[in-house]
Amino acid sequence: MKMRTCLIVLVIFLFSFGSLTAQQTPWYQWTLLPQEQMAEIIGEASGETAYNVIMETGGYNKDRLAPEYTSTFYESEYIYKKLLEYGLPGAEIVRFPGGETWDGIKGELWEVSPIRQKLASYKDMTAMLARGSNPADAVAELVWVGRGTVEELQGLDISGKIVVTDGSINSVHRNACIQNGAHGVVCIANSRPHFDPLQIPWSSIGGWRSASPDTKFGFFIPPREGEFLKKRLLAGEKITVHAQVESEMQPYDLQDVTCFIPGTDPDAGEIIFSAHLFEGITKQGANDNKSGSAGILECARILHTLIEEGRLPQPKRTIRFLWGPEYSGTGPWVKANKDLMARTLCNINMDMVGEWLSKNQAFFCLMRTTYGNPHYINDVMENYYRFVGEGNRERIQNRGNFYKVPHRIVAPTGSDEPFYYSIETHYGSSDHQVFNDWGVQVPGIMMIAWPDRWYHTSGDRIDKSDPTQMKRVAVIGAAGAYTIANADDNMAVKIASETASNGTRRLGHQMAIAMEKLNNATAENFREAFMEASNLIEVTAINEVQTLESVLELAEDKKFVGEHIDNMKMIIDRIAENHMDAVVLHQQSVAKKLNVRPTAPMLTELEKMASKIIPEETPLVKEGGYREYQNIIRGSSGQAGRARGRNRMNTSELQLLINGKNSALDIKKMLDAQSSRKTDLQAILDYLDVLEKAGLIKK
Repeated sequence: MKMRTCLIVLVIFLFSFGSLTAQQTPWYQWTLLPQEQMAEIIGEASGETAYNVIMETGGYNKDRLAPEYTSTFYESEYIYKKLLEYGLPGAEIVRFPGGETWDGIKGELWEVSPIRQKLASYKDMTAMLARGSNPADAVAELVWVGRGTVEELQGLDISGKIVVTDGSINSVHRNACIQNGAHGVVCIANSRPHFDPLQIPWSSIGGWRSASPDTKFGFFIPPREGEFLKKRLLAGEKITVHAQVESEMQPYDLQDVTCFIPGTDPDAGEIIFSAHLFEGITKQGANDNKSGSAGILECARILHTLIEEGRLPQPKRTIRFLWGPEYSGTGPWVKANKDLMARTLCNINMDMVGEWLSKNQAFFCLMRTTYGNPHYINDVMENYYRFVGEGNRERIQNRGNFYKVPHRIVAPTGSDEPFYYSIETHYGSSDHQVFNDWGVQVPGIMMIAWPDRWYHTSGDRIDKSDPTQMKRVAVIGAAGAYTIANADDNMAVKIASETASNGTRRLGHQMAIAMEKLNNATAENFREAFMEASNLIEVTAINEVQTLESVLELAEDKKFVGEHIDNMKMIIDRIAENHMDAVVLHQQSVAKKLNVRPTAPMLTELEKMASKIIPEETPLVKEGGYREYQNIIRGSSGQAGRARGRNRMNTSELQLLINGKNSALDIKKMLDAQSSRKTDLQAILDYLDVLEKAGLIKK
């Protein structure tokens, strides 16, 4: 009885503690690291240093000169030399086979009649010449084609002419040039012309990766200037232009820059930072992603400096850093370092982190791992997001204090404004996906600012970046990585408690969603709504428990830390039970309103069968490294595509959920909990059969 009372008190305490993270006590913020270590990290972090890296590597969109393709790209060389300057161990440029890429040399579009004026120039804005444009020297009449659809082109005489459009440049090029003999395309399209009429999107036409001889050329003109051209054409004015394009395909290699901060225990594991220095070779962007590259470089400088000067102890675990082409460079490096990946605990990926938040109307987001890669990295990073976010705002309760902003982190030349942040569910589309891959299974999170109002456009320049944002980014990244790198048993206990307290809040959030599902139920779908509501609580608890279990990898005294983790797991289970009871009680009230009988969770015959199937991966999954299992699937059966295609199943997450603990039914519930689209259970079973035949799992 005494034990039960203690557990109830502990449940109440943890639940209350978890709620603090949702509505912070305005005079109390905390970090996992002690205050004196945080002071060193915050003081050493330089937003200006990181901002200058963005300036020097991506301050403007430059023409990449031919010699770079046969030697070392400017950005790779710059990061490498900075690592040497800072004294980072293991600095090197690792090369992998690349291929060929389009390289623009010249692009001029001049009106020659009725007046002579320049309309577009590659020298003015490199984005004005569409990637993939083939060499040309053409004098031709302009023709307005609207959106350039097949229907709009019917009946128009465009052969030998240059079409002007506000549609998709690639599709108009296909419709007008490839199929109807037009010389080229001039595009004035912009998805946000009224916000910034000067920006133009990075674009491509034809098969620019393979230098298709059928490809013509394409120019982009900013909407502000394009409107004049459009009005003249619509008024019936005959305009003749001279287009000159010079381009060629260049061979290149993939260049990854790496370094590390050594740990004292080579067997204790590693933490790896990543940021893509290139997104393709032609496209450039200050925030996407020179800012992420500058961010992890500043983290490397901060930690190395503090450790070398004795201001922070050398960590137990190695911290590694990787810069390279997005996906195409990260993938080969990860695949070539399978042994290293086997001892890597987690990945911190920075992508588009330098945005001036208020200019972009953005939040700085932490994109968590999925249920398939449950890991404490999420809660460690959330701790520092929350500290910076809650510490860099003035609350009315503190208006009488001397320190109205309790933990002010501001760069000397940066903004002085709140840190708008958001902790969000998983999103891919960056290099952390390489680490999260089934063949790698290193849990990876992403730090990213969103929205970005100049995303993938010529407007992505240094003036949209903020030194204060970069300082805060570096503080969060460096503190998060060092917390894990130097974690001992006591820190592991702290991380487990932080994870459990946050877990109570996440469970509470899912309970609110479960209640709302029941509120929106009809008499016809009442049972389905109740099942969905119950499943949400169930699988969230499973994820929280598995996240707590991941903390054990930090422990030296497995018994001591393991007992604490078991206690935290017990708390999560009890809170989940209470939430489930609340859902059942709410169901009864809703049933009365709908004049239906309350229901109980009842499994169909298919669900009963699926609940008994507990798939487990085989060593073959990781044997070939990153994505190699895909070749095994393709080579063993033609059924994979049909199984996946039954309802656009997320097979990447399904694969990660195969852990020898989750049943096939659990996998369906977890997929459904993370997506607005429901997955067909039979499709899951069919896909598991495919994986079993390929030798990748056993059941």
